Parts: sequence; structure tokens; C-alpha cells
Amino acid sequence: MAQTAATATVPAWKSVAWLTLLGTVGSLGLSVGLNYLLLFSEALTPFGRSMVTAVLLPLIIGLPLFVLIGWKQTQIRGYRRELNRSGTYDRVTGCLNGPVFTSMIERRTARPSASGPRSGAFLAIHAEHLRSINLRFGPGWGDEALRLVASAIQSAVRKEDMVGRIGTSMFGVFLPGATEAEAKDIGERIRAGVARVYFAPKGSEDVLAISVGSTVFETELAFEDMFRSAEQQLSGAEPVASL
Repeated sequence: MAQTAATATVPAWKSVAWLTLLGTVGSLGLSVGLNYLLLFSEALTPFGRSMVTAVLLPLIIGLPLFVLIGWKQTQIRGYRRELNRSGTYDRVTGCLNGPVFTSMIERRTARPSASGPRSGAFLAIHAEHLRSINLRFGPGWGDEALRLVASAIQSAVRKEDMVGRIGTSMFGVFLPGATEAEAKDIGERIRAGVARVYFAPKGSEDVLAISVGSTVFETELAFEDMFRSAEQQLSGAEPVASL
């Protein structure tokens, strides 16, 4: 079966060669046929026939060709945007995916001369009962719960903050320049936003809950240090550890 599939696959260069050959033959045939037909027109002089040919051939051949090329370029740009988005954002929640989120924080840490505040805060947010939701209602409803939690987080943070999905049921929120009071206020807004979410899998209303851990720093830390400190604070008491 593998050998049959391999032999059935046409190499790319052969497709290009056939397209070039057929396109060239078709263009030549069209040009010869048009000129032949114009010979029967007694109203046209040789110069008139050449002008008709010069105008019609580019329109007949070039117009569809350039429309096709333009359409394909638009499709390629769309595919590139989709590829970039899929490589940057989490497919389920729309947040930054873990590697990109971590990399953006690490790049800031590695460039002490970068503009922007060096102090700030980091929140680790854990979506509770996700495994129970998956077991009771199915993985699709678990993804829906994550989407709702992510939406509540993104609605509660500031414009300059970064939100990333850093685990199966974990989100990270990087708050550049935030004070301890601001970090606590944002954490409270996220809690309140999640509590207001209406989540009713299969018609029965269920409660979404999160736990929030946070750390505040005066000098920007590496991602691992921020995450470790915030993760240790994950509890219902909403503590804020200051570094």
C-alpha cells in the first residue's frame, strides 16, 4: 500500500512542467486561431488585425491569470496569518500559548535596557474542577469552561498586561509595573468575573471556580522564579507574596 501511494504521488516539478507546457500550447493555439479567424474579416486592414490581436490576447489570457494569482496571494496571506496565530495563541482559549508567553517574559528579563517598568506582579490562576467537568460532561465542556475563564481574565486585566495559558488548567498573568494593591485588585476582579460567568453544561447550571496565587517583584524576575513563587501561593486566601 505504501509503495502504491508513493508511486501515485506526482512530483511537484512535473506538475509545474505540465502546467507550463499546457499553458504555453494553449496561448499559442489561441493566438494562431484568433489571427486565422481575423483573416476572414475584409473590413480590417493588416494593421487593424494586429491591433485587435494585441488587445484581445492580453485580455483573454492575462486577465484571468492575474485574477487567479491575486486570489492565490490573498489565500496565502490568510494561511500565513492563521499559521502565525496558531503558533502564538492557544487554540482553545485564545490566550498566548505557554512557550510564547514564557519567551516574551524571558526576553524582557534578558534585556535590562528594555523600556518599561522593571517592577510588577505575576498571577498564577488555576481553573478548579476542570477534571470533574470533563468526567461528568465530556472534554468539550471542559474546553468551554476554560474559554469562559480565559474571557473573564482578559476582561479584568489592563491593556498592557499579558495573559497566557501555561498548563492544562493553569493561566499566567504578567502585570508590568503593578503594585501589590493593583495586583490584589486585578485578582479580585478576575475572581468576581469568573463568579459571574453563566456555565450550564447540558442545561444544568454549574459553578466555575478559580484559585489565585500572586507574587510582586521590584526587579523583574525570570519566568520560573515568578511562576514558582506564585504557584506556592495558590489557595483560596488570595495571598500576595512580595519579593
